Amino acid sequence: MTNIAWDEAATLIDLDGKAPLIANLRECARHFAALKPQHQAEARVLLTRPVAREGRKTRTWILEPTEIAHLAMQLRQE
Repeated sequence: MTNIAWDEAATLIDLDGKAPLIANLRECARHFAALKPQHQAEARVLLTRPVAREGRKTRTWILEPTEIAHLAMQLRQE
């Protein structure tokens, strides 16, 4: 995954239909880390700009739970 700026606008969505969190990527990752595991599995982050993915021909707008967890881990290490 390409580096995404922490201050980029993003939306944390839940496939279960809960209200989204509209904030920057840092806040979305922080909120994701506080979720219970079953809610983390249903969470996605919608980006304002698509990012390139290794092994894919096209860029994507959505981060999957494993990618968000990686960002949350980076945030904890900072």
